[in-house]
Amino acid sequence: MTPNQQQLTQHIITGLNLEDVTPADIDPNAPLFGEGLGLDSIDALELAVVVERIYGIRIANMEVGKQAFASIAALDAFIASQPPSAPKP
Repeated sequence: MTPNQQQLTQHIITGLNLEDVTPADIDPNAPLFGEGLGLDSIDALELAVVVERIYGIRIANMEVGKQAFASIAALDAFIASQPPSAPKP
């Protein structure tokens, strides 16, 4: 896991209040939803809020969300591909 992925994973664990989960427990290529980390649709909404709050990136629609939230690695790549956001006032 890259340092960025590890930091992202920690933000997800904290933001979603995932108890008894550490970044080392999560395979960066495993699915976040279903059989992977086991997140559900409510978690998807919370995850979108975490990404917007921490990284200043808004998930435009459900299709973008499906691709971005496929795994930690996919989300990290999505965040890296976005233009830097303006600092929040």
